[in-house]
Amino acid sequence: MRLANKIAIITGAANGIGLATARKFSTEGATVAVCDLNLDQITQAVHEIRATGGQAQGFQLNVTDRPQVNAVMAEVAQTYGRIDILINNAGITKDARLVKMTEEQFDDVIDVNLKGVFHCTQAVVPYMLNQGKGAIVSASSVVGLYGNFGQTNYAASKFGVIGFTKSWARELGAKGIRVNAVCPGFIDTHILSTIPENVLETMRERSWMHRLGTPEEMANVYAFLASDEASYINGTALEASGGISL
Repeated sequence: MRLANKIAIITGAANGIGLATARKFSTEGATVAVCDLNLDQITQAVHEIRATGGQAQGFQLNVTDRPQVNAVMAEVAQTYGRIDILINNAGITKDARLVKMTEEQFDDVIDVNLKGVFHCTQAVVPYMLNQGKGAIVSASSVVGLYGNFGQTNYAASKFGVIGFTKSWARELGAKGIRVNAVCPGFIDTHILSTIPENVLETMRERSWMHRLGTPEEMANVYAFLASDEASYINGTALEASGGISL
């Protein structure tokens, strides 16, 4: 198992790509800190992982709340003695064209998707520095590479995550801490549930594989980048989109 005996913190872990990643990490031998906002969903995720023989503990976490972030990271470190992996997966969308986007919509997305990544990473890095090793993987997006209509706030946040990744890889690589990002394409999660079928079909057509990605496929990418198999990968923003940029 590629993540045997690793302690992994995953934000936004109670549904979608985060839940698939928590499941994958568990099957690969990691002890998973399931972090999310919804207590019922956290409880369900932890129960599911434990029912299949995995190790998991749930934490209610708002990544925009720095004192809460600090407290969760400290509790995980105190409970398990180390933090090996941080997956910055929590994210939201509040789409609108530039001329209609409110300041609240912009701020909310930046606070979760960008500042939340800053909070969690800055809080966890001292523990990784102390142990001389760690892996941080953050969720960017193909929108963070190419932009997207109606997603000024989301694109800015995901471009920013790539900037974080490049900067932190330079700062932390020599300390034994690898920092990478994943740029998913269009993934079949609950976020797409309100999108009309004709728009979904356009998304499928933009991929040269002519389908949406699955949360499990993204979880596989996270698991690879978090594992020692990726020991010489640092500062990359890995596109996992079925080839929509070709």
